[in-house]
Amino acid sequence: MAQYLLSAHGVEGEARGPMTEDEVAAVTRKVLEMEAEMKSQGVWLFAARLHAPDTATVVRVSDGEVLTTDGPFAESKEHLGGFYLIDVDDLDAALHWAARTAELVNTPIEVRPLVDHPGG
Repeated sequence: MAQYLLSAHGVEGEARGPMTEDEVAAVTRKVLEMEAEMKSQGVWLFAARLHAPDTATVVRVSDGEVLTTDGPFAESKEHLGGFYLIDVDDLDAALHWAARTAELVNTPIEVRPLVDHPGG
């Protein structure tokens, strides 16, 4: 088994068509069904949706002093909106779940393997 991060990225200010409450409910139901399927197949490790990038704080240490900066680490219009951590047989399986997620949330999904630490 291999672990992968499936990260959903959005673009700040990108125009999306407005959704009705029924459309939001339908997407939410489909996402929850997919997540239940992930859990039943034993691939689900963790998932989370993130608040907007302007809620982020970056912490740095310079010359022993802790410095904090409001806002995201990178100045970019693209930002991380949420993620899944999954445990699957191979990259093909990770790409399968990424495609399902991308179709449901209508946003690009980046797939990255986690570094495997022996014994850890």
